[in-house]
Amino acid sequence: MQHKMKQLAGAAVVAALSLAGTAQAQQVEDVKIGFAGPMTGAQAHYGEDFKNGVTLAVEDMNATKPMIGGKQVRFVLDAADDQADPRTGTTVAQKLVDDGIKGMIGHFNSGTTIPASRIYANAGIPEIAMATAPEYTQQGFKTTFRMMTSDTQQGSVAGTFAVKNLGVKKIAIVDDRTAYGQGLADQFAKAAQASGGKVIDREYTNDKAVDFKSILTKIKASNPDLIYFGGADSQAGPMVKQMKTLGIKAPLMGGEMVHTPTFLQIAGDAANGTVASLAGLPLDQMPGGADYVAKYKKRFNEDVQTYSPYAYDGAMAMFDAMKAANSTDPAKYLPYLAKTNMQAVTTKDLAYDQRGDLKNGGITLYKVVDGKWTTLESVGGK
Repeated sequence: MQHKMKQLAGAAVVAALSLAGTAQAQQVEDVKIGFAGPMTGAQAHYGEDFKNGVTLAVEDMNATKPMIGGKQVRFVLDAADDQADPRTGTTVAQKLVDDGIKGMIGHFNSGTTIPASRIYANAGIPEIAMATAPEYTQQGFKTTFRMMTSDTQQGSVAGTFAVKNLGVKKIAIVDDRTAYGQGLADQFAKAAQASGGKVIDREYTNDKAVDFKSILTKIKASNPDLIYFGGADSQAGPMVKQMKTLGIKAPLMGGEMVHTPTFLQIAGDAANGTVASLAGLPLDQMPGGADYVAKYKKRFNEDVQTYSPYAYDGAMAMFDAMKAANSTDPAKYLPYLAKTNMQAVTTKDLAYDQRGDLKNGGITLYKVVDGKWTTLESVGGK
């Protein structure tokens, strides 16, 4: 009887140890990743596009059951709405830092990213942002990285292309006074003038305006060959419609915030002839483009828009750095992130320079023909 009780006691201990081992093996550590973008307001469609790419990366990485530091980890998105507003952006940034995030994906707008970046830098948290204003990575922080080519390159390529390829000489420029819009317009103007073009008028608006008749009437009097707009599709759509109503024959040109399905919807037939630049290769020429399109469609039941492939690559670069460092500690994986060299959806070689800018970012020019964005030319990138 005593022997039997010992046997049962021993079996119970073995069972308990087995259950404890199983529980330990099944224990998964959550790793918070911050995200911020405009999720409400006129730019909410940009934020949704951005977030979808990050969500897809999180889900794909979690499906591999990643082991970091001897433990299985699960990446959890801590998402916030910065409303494309600089003040809200800094509030959001502090909240995410206080939440204990291990990395930051965002912000979207340059105007929100730049002030928020100081908060992440002070906390030592790596940040990979969609922002394209040159100032973002020129602040001297070691924590700033980009998902897309900066406006310095995009504006330069677009300005040169307008004069040399489109054959325009007289250019009117309008920007929305945001860090993105004004910065892009400045770079465009510099390159256009260096190529022999002439800026005959420079006008300003804001990122909430939808009535541009007085600005356009003034511009019409100078008879430009092209109107360049630094700003978003929610302004570019009404602008191009009002250009047609006023009988302005010059086409509109803009940056990647104009190259969207939303612009086509708002502008309707007036969109035809509009030209826009966008960082990187066309989706159908991206190394991982076809697979990404199929995966995205299956997950979200909609077509890929503009930003999500770059967001996906940015998030994956952060996860890969953590795996390479075998740590989710920002201080430990930051050096690995800086040395990123990976094949991605958008490029064969995703790598950063000493500032966190993309080393191999190209630019593609597009034109609206029969209500659709069609590729004109790609410059640089691989």
